[in-house]
Amino acid sequence: MKVTEHIKNASSTLFSFEILPPVKGTSIQSIYDGIDPLMEFKPPFINVTYHREEYVFKERGNGLLEKISIRKRPGTVGICSAIMNKYKVDAVPHIICGGFTKEETENALIDLNFLGIDNVLVLRGDSIKTEATFRPHPDGHAYACDLLQHVVSMNHGKYLDEDIANPLPTTFCPGVAGYPEKHAEAPNLATDLKYLKKKVDMGAEYIITQMFFDNKKYCDFVKACREIGINVPIIPGIKPLTTKNQLKLLPNLFHIDFPDDLVDAIEGAQTPQAVRQVGIEWAIQQSKELIQFGVPCLHFYTMSKSDAVVQIAKAVF
Repeated sequence: MKVTEHIKNASSTLFSFEILPPVKGTSIQSIYDGIDPLMEFKPPFINVTYHREEYVFKERGNGLLEKISIRKRPGTVGICSAIMNKYKVDAVPHIICGGFTKEETENALIDLNFLGIDNVLVLRGDSIKTEATFRPHPDGHAYACDLLQHVVSMNHGKYLDEDIANPLPTTFCPGVAGYPEKHAEAPNLATDLKYLKKKVDMGAEYIITQMFFDNKKYCDFVKACREIGINVPIIPGIKPLTTKNQLKLLPNLFHIDFPDDLVDAIEGAQTPQAVRQVGIEWAIQQSKELIQFGVPCLHFYTMSKSDAVVQIAKAVF
């Protein structure tokens, strides 16, 4: 079932979450261990991220450099299939531009369609550590808009191979990302919203936001979206803080701000357990306020660690 259909059929705020594929050499049981405790809250869909392969260059004995893969996570397509088979819920794979040719992207979308996966989250993706800025594959998509157009074209039966006889249209429900505090590379929020509106006009059917810790920013973002004609569901993304180090790490990675009250409470906590509890209680309050605001779904970034989200969900749902 499509994300938009789950939202339309719901009588109350839905609960969903996002997981990371495990690193290579890890069993799929590690995924199940993170999902199992959250299933009591009846998520209608689970998002599965995609992480690009990364490389380093090591000098060989002859003085030449050898390109070596240092990080590779198992395929998102296979993980989505495993989740749907085990839990009987919809999986939402992230589809990214970086690292893929257009043909590889289309092949992945064909596989997803064959598996009966109805939803995708369309993203440009981040640059890898060895790149100062994002660099697309020479034969790939450079922007999320381009990737979205590819998905929409397939939904209309248009494939890269124009010689296919009577191609069957896919039926994907594409979602895109929204940034209540603007994308890091956007010059301002108005420009960011302009491109978000373009994606919705192209066929994006729902939006999932970047994490935020100030609900006013989400509410203002929704208001600004509605004022320019973005009327699709806007799902807030929630991430509970669990360590003091995240006060520095998360703003650097995701270009977000923390409210003063949250920073003061985290810095004032004397133990790791106290820090964790502050983060959980903040997320609980955030969630309750967002439900009162009327959000269609609360989407939690678990980073494949479910215990904090379980505590939040128990207090909220």
